[in-house]
Amino acid sequence: MLNNINDIYYIKFALQFTDKQIPELVTLFNTQTQSRAWSSMRAYHDQALIDEFLRRGIDASAVYDGKTISFAHPVRYDTNDNKLVVIG
Repeated sequence: MLNNINDIYYIKFALQFTDKQIPELVTLFNTQTQSRAWSSMRAYHDQALIDEFLRRGIDASAVYDGKTISFAHPVRYDTNDNKLVVIG
């Protein structure tokens, strides 16, 4: 997790994600899978995305342990259990 969630870049992404539907958030997550590129902007994006799932009460434990986000595999949203499930 980033140390300063008040950072302007984090806030920018967080505000964008509040207006998105869950399928759109899942698609955004899946576009990051298998990407080897890394930058501070991606870190802000990724943390804000996970935080949005958590804010909505979605169980993201399949890809987030509270410290590290795994983009090793795409996910789907399980509406019955309100959680992200790894595909493949």
